[in-house]
Amino acid sequence: MTDNPQVSGSLRVVIVDDHALFRDGLATILGAQPDIEVAGQGGSAQEAVTLARELKPDIILLDIDMPGSGLEAARLITNDVPETKIIILTASEADDHLIAALKTGVRGFVLKGVAARELIRILRAVAGGESYLPPALAASLLLELHEPAARTSEPVQDPLQDLTGREREILDCLAGGLSNKEIAEKLFLSEKTVKHYMTSIMQKLQVRNRVEAALLAQRGQTKFNDII
Repeated sequence: MTDNPQVSGSLRVVIVDDHALFRDGLATILGAQPDIEVAGQGGSAQEAVTLARELKPDIILLDIDMPGSGLEAARLITNDVPETKIIILTASEADDHLIAALKTGVRGFVLKGVAARELIRILRAVAGGESYLPPALAASLLLELHEPAARTSEPVQDPLQDLTGREREILDCLAGGLSNKEIAEKLFLSEKTVKHYMTSIMQKLQVRNRVEAALLAQRGQTKFNDII
């Protein structure tokens, strides 16, 4: 387990992965960014929890398959250090633990084959309050969410029907991967207004975060495309 002195004003990241070569390579890439500081590294769930408690980083990158369980580490970190945002690192596009991880408060999933530039973008977005899920994993989650409804004989009302036209516009932008700032620029609104709409949208859809809202929007778009 290693740690570095804090650099004022930077995005402080901790990396925990039991493969030292991968971990060191990731640390080198992130450490080269002027606004990112790799505050610590570890190789197990226990070290992840210890680093989170001691360093309180902005973001902790957790390997899901490591000694002690990345999921268990995520659960403990969410409880003990709620200000630290958790991103799960995974090598699989069909991870069986996706829903369980989201329930622990994980803010994003990153496939280990992601390009360095994209990873850096994701880190900055999550630090700014966004959530991130790769398309392949989003599709897997959609199937999981859809199965309970498919097993009941009673019709399920589409929650998207309760949205206003403007709310649907904003939700479509969210499904396209845009941040609040980008949505505001596209629709000529203030970022504060977009945040207000997002709160209303999540209440109407009865979802807990932006990821779930985006998934519902993508499912609605798929149904529309099937009709036409």
